[in-house]
Amino acid sequence: MTLLHVAILAPFLFAILVPFLYKYFRQVHTGWFVLVLPIALFVYFFQFIGDMMEGETITQTANWIPSLGINFTAYIDGLGLLFALLITGIGSLVILYSIYYLSKDKEKLNTFYVYLLMFMGAMLGVVLSDNLIVLYTFWEFTSLSSFLLIGFWYTREKSRYGAQKSMMITIFGGLLMLGGFIMLYLMTNTFSIREIIDQVPNIVEHELFIPALILILFGAFTKSAQFPFYIWLPDAMEAPTPVSAYLHSATMVKAGIYIVARFSPIFAGTPEWFWIVSSFGIFTMFWGSFNAVKQTDLKSILAFSTVSQLGMIMAMLGVGSAALVLDSIDDSYFTVATLAAVFHLINHATFKGSLFMVVGIVDHETGTRDIRKLGGLMNIMPITFTISIIGAFSMAGLPPFNGFLSKEMFFTSMVRVAEMNVFNLESIGILFPVIAWIASIFTFIYSMIIVFKTFAGKYQPEKLKVTPHEAPIGMLISPIILASLVLIFFFFPSLLEYTIIEPAMASIIPSMLGAEEKFHVHIYPWHGFNTELYMTIGVVIIGVIAYLLLTKWIGIYRFTPQKLTLNKGYDATLRGLDKSSSKITRFYMTGFIRDYLSYIFIFMIVILGTSLILKEGFSLDLTKTAPVGVYEAILAVVMVCGTITVLFAKSRLTSIIALGSVGYSLSLFFVLFRAPDLALTQLCVETVSVALFLLCFYHLPEFKKREKKLSFNLKNLIISLGVGTIVTLLGLAANSQRISETISSYYVENSYKLAGGKNMVNVILVDFRGFDTLFEITVLGIAALGIYGMIRLQVRKEEEKG
Repeated sequence: MTLLHVAILAPFLFAILVPFLYKYFRQVHTGWFVLVLPIALFVYFFQFIGDMMEGETITQTANWIPSLGINFTAYIDGLGLLFALLITGIGSLVILYSIYYLSKDKEKLNTFYVYLLMFMGAMLGVVLSDNLIVLYTFWEFTSLSSFLLIGFWYTREKSRYGAQKSMMITIFGGLLMLGGFIMLYLMTNTFSIREIIDQVPNIVEHELFIPALILILFGAFTKSAQFPFYIWLPDAMEAPTPVSAYLHSATMVKAGIYIVARFSPIFAGTPEWFWIVSSFGIFTMFWGSFNAVKQTDLKSILAFSTVSQLGMIMAMLGVGSAALVLDSIDDSYFTVATLAAVFHLINHATFKGSLFMVVGIVDHETGTRDIRKLGGLMNIMPITFTISIIGAFSMAGLPPFNGFLSKEMFFTSMVRVAEMNVFNLESIGILFPVIAWIASIFTFIYSMIIVFKTFAGKYQPEKLKVTPHEAPIGMLISPIILASLVLIFFFFPSLLEYTIIEPAMASIIPSMLGAEEKFHVHIYPWHGFNTELYMTIGVVIIGVIAYLLLTKWIGIYRFTPQKLTLNKGYDATLRGLDKSSSKITRFYMTGFIRDYLSYIFIFMIVILGTSLILKEGFSLDLTKTAPVGVYEAILAVVMVCGTITVLFAKSRLTSIIALGSVGYSLSLFFVLFRAPDLALTQLCVETVSVALFLLCFYHLPEFKKREKKLSFNLKNLIISLGVGTIVTLLGLAANSQRISETISSYYVENSYKLAGGKNMVNVILVDFRGFDTLFEITVLGIAALGIYGMIRLQVRKEEEKG
């Protein structure tokens, strides 16, 4: 275990301490203790920037299951470092914000910070794991921990619903992604992402390549809220605002973006990858922005805006892959879309994180997030208003904010994709810039709604639950830092060009084009009067007009189908599954053990019988079988008669004696087969069993005579004959197809030598299989204690009644 592994697992380890800190230091907000960890991790990861700028990568491996090729290989390159810094940096600001947002007297801070640390560790594991199985393990930890965080206020029905919805959809996608990972392993015989990338030329034509691509994108799309899986994100807004600011702006929803970026060296350049990623991304951008405008809750607006922004980043990653099929491309042509995606990934974390915190402040200080009740807060909350201006205008893509720079590059990538002559883009590629431009207009509109519907207009104190005032400075520090970064990254993008963005790009591009090719990132605000600038001017003009006339055209949303929404489809699907599963369960859960045994035996007959037939697994070789003697035949008849007697006996005593005759006959078989130790063990066990049966049945009510005779049941006869036949065939087949020496010879040779015991059965049970015997005894002991407890309870109740 190396220091890098410790850094990844540190949040999990620290989470163990949180309940004790909460218990013994109640006078101090637990967040102050937790804050130390993400800051320390951010500083630790920050030191790798120099290595990444030099083109180095860090790889450290800890053995886990080496026999299956599953090791915990931590891998830091430019892309992984970018996400690690976002996870720890934004995480530090969110925890600082939560200290002032969550009351230490009213909230269960121990559980909140345990869940938050679990999520932080899971995200670090996702972005810093080279092994697919390890990555998937952490991936599902993000779903689990986000479920707990979203449902933190579990007494609220909407919180429970949102948490369940997010987990159902993201875990569904995660399971499909696991299938894609397994397919990659079948193609390459390795779980290492780096080794898979090296084998890309050999697997592109493999029949599993496209299915693996589709399944992995399912996982990415569900986690990053792409259409049609975005429906979980708006409902997840029921989480506390610090959770929304962390999970739904900078980390969890970016996990799918990370997967697409990380697997681009494997799948990018194929038409399937281009069309799925870019088309779903650009449509998600439009759909999210279109639906954001009609929302009246501030967090709902931010939720749909997040969906839109994620679609924008996804579209840029998809469009950037199209250039890989061109024979001759220059650096700028190749990198513009992917560069814009990486840059906007950072910008979105800054402005969206600040906006979520602003909404939390508004909710905290006014008691509502409903824009119909808000307004006129500009003079009351000037600092919060200033932060919202910076964040919203950056999201709208206006200068002088960092969102303008990445949005201009986005427009550039959309315009250029229409000029490509691959994948039939020369005919339908024009749709990309058109949809991007329309979606940007809606983005501008909802950005203005966030600012001016909240802070401008008429002040309505009668609609507010509390008297509004500016938030305490502690709650403002984090959004102020993020808003400051929005401005700094606009005026000084060089701070990111060579330190963060270029290494992140280098983790993708050289693996596609060859490590010898080098490119340089240059970001600057002015590109002259070009198509992208004219598109931006058009967005602003039409966006301002549309915002001012919002009440005139907002009614168009009434024409959208209300009964055929994806949310209603999701709810109907769950109801259908619930009803159908209830019907199926009531059908087979009859409450009778005989029915359950019938299901088990029928399944056994069908599966094993079909396998024997299809695999030609049955063969009969009697050459090494000893002849059946007279005594063995007599004992077999006695056992069959004893078994039949048990079934038809009219008294318990007769059944117990008949059952005992079966066991004692079996011990005689051991005597005939010259196994006195087995015979002695069987005799002892059978004697104890018979005695216990007699003692137990002595205390039961008197055995009632059957009022009617046993009826013949054809189904039971068929099942009985089927089970007997299958077990007999399996025994004969196993005895006839021995391909190696039986293990019995090992026990014969080593029982006395290694264990010092002459009774081979006892040695096997006590020494060679000691743990099995110990666990069996433990289970029986627990069952005995449970039975004893129930008997004592019943006796005590009877004594109290008496």
